Amino acid sequence: MKKLIVSCLAVGAFVNANAQNYWKKNAGKTAKVILTNSKTNEKMADKGTVKFEKFGQPKETDACIFVDPDFKYQKLIGIGGAITDASAETFYKMPKNKQKEILEAYFGKNGLGYTVVRTNMNSCDFSSDSYTYVEDNDMALKTFNVAHDEKYKIPMIKEAQKAIGKDFIFYFSPWSPPAWMKSNKSLYKGGRLENQYYQTWADYYIKFIKEYEKRGINIWGLTVQNEPMATQSWESCIYSAEEEGEFLKNNLGPTLWKNGYKDKKVMIWDHNRDLIYQRATTTLSDPETSKYAHGIGYHWYETWNNKTQLFDNLAETQRAFPDKFLAFTEGCKEQFKMSGIYDVSLGELYGKNMLNDFNKGTALWTDWNVLLDETGGPNHVGNFCFAPIIADTKTGEVHYTYEYYYVGHVSKYIKPNAQRIGSSSNRAALTSTTFMNENGQLVTVIMNDSENDIETNLWIEGMSAKLSAPAHSIQTVIL
Repeated sequence: MKKLIVSCLAVGAFVNANAQNYWKKNAGKTAKVILTNSKTNEKMADKGTVKFEKFGQPKETDACIFVDPDFKYQKLIGIGGAITDASAETFYKMPKNKQKEILEAYFGKNGLGYTVVRTNMNSCDFSSDSYTYVEDNDMALKTFNVAHDEKYKIPMIKEAQKAIGKDFIFYFSPWSPPAWMKSNKSLYKGGRLENQYYQTWADYYIKFIKEYEKRGINIWGLTVQNEPMATQSWESCIYSAEEEGEFLKNNLGPTLWKNGYKDKKVMIWDHNRDLIYQRATTTLSDPETSKYAHGIGYHWYETWNNKTQLFDNLAETQRAFPDKFLAFTEGCKEQFKMSGIYDVSLGELYGKNMLNDFNKGTALWTDWNVLLDETGGPNHVGNFCFAPIIADTKTGEVHYTYEYYYVGHVSKYIKPNAQRIGSSSNRAALTSTTFMNENGQLVTVIMNDSENDIETNLWIEGMSAKLSAPAHSIQTVIL
């Protein structure tokens, strides 16, 4: 009999006995297959079932995805996307019936199963204008007011919250403190939070939480700073690893706890995979800082040239901090072109990142804008990007990109609290991950981003189901 082994990546306990019995009971039976195939233009199509039969030692010539339910790792917190000013403004420019369609497509019972929403505190590049919630030099924050968000952003967030229900997870990130708190006296082009404003800025987070929760939007968590090493032409602010740690230890963390917000999930870093290990090991080296941090956030923009994906940095960080969850907090395809919205490479960018991120220990995965318009905006600095759904505000059309379907192959079928289990591929062209839902259901996602069709075997403890993995396709197998 196999011994149950927990990797150093493991988070949480094994799934319960009922889940394990579910697998034993269904071994040798059939699994459902859902396929998106760019060649045939099928989108999340029901392809019927495949049968598991006895299959001993595979040969090297056998393409296989190997799954072993005895090995269990992190639990999924949730999957979702960001409702920015741009997303919400675009949403409310669409006809009412299209608004309903978009909400259902992401958050409804028949949609992608999104449970996570991120938003920006103060403006970001995906805002039509630059704004903060206080008047200049108001150190007491007496003028703090989120009226700006009540026009578009808060109403859309509340619609998403209503559609999601009890599983709703909401967190926020600041792009920049008010200009008067910063060394360069500007919201833009980096600059640093000046020391004399550390506590004022910490109090600002509390004001934001209180105002949103007063409106019925419960705050699950927050990141300390969006992209703290990026000097952008838009809203940005620079923190070294030590500065972020000092702010969290001396100001933000104690202020959250003092105001009864000890349960709010604080995530550090919130930038690319390239520096994630250095940032985590530096910022969290002090136990007094580490006690205030729950997770480590990251983006994918070190992959801008599509040649370098630093997924191993995630695994190393998770090994170093098994008590902190990894959170993908943002990613998108930049340089928007309306003519490119139906390119399968958009989906493959998401598929490759999602599946590898989960295999390296990620527990929370959040796309960037859930919705953008026909320009890839609105965006006040011309940083136009793709989104899974593009809404043409001139014609009222809703366009679903391959991003939408590739994300859906994961988010629709792998539920919150599902536990990732052991799996691997013996073909470089096949990328996969496997989770076990709380009811014991096994869900395997397999992507083939090559030019060739591949006949493969989904191999589970001496049983195998034969699958076809067409070129440029993704499929979900549910047992």
